[in-house]
Amino acid sequence: MQFNKSKNTKRLSFNISRDTKSHKSGANTVTITTNPPSSDSYYTSRSQITMTVKEAKAFQNFLNSYIDGNTSVVD
Repeated sequence: MQFNKSKNTKRLSFNISRDTKSHKSGANTVTITTNPPSSDSYYTSRSQITMTVKEAKAFQNFLNSYIDGNTSVVD
């Protein structure tokens, strides 16, 4: 079963793509892409990071551990 979801902000675009039936590498990914500012028509640089859902969950745990100011490490 295919699952795709996107969320856009002024500066970033988030996308998750999952295939619950597939066991192939790259079938379940999270992508974060920068959006160029609309005020500067000459700015064309974009950056993108793609990670597996497993890596994204590890990143989420890292953010959840430190985003509120905690300094303890949670593994």
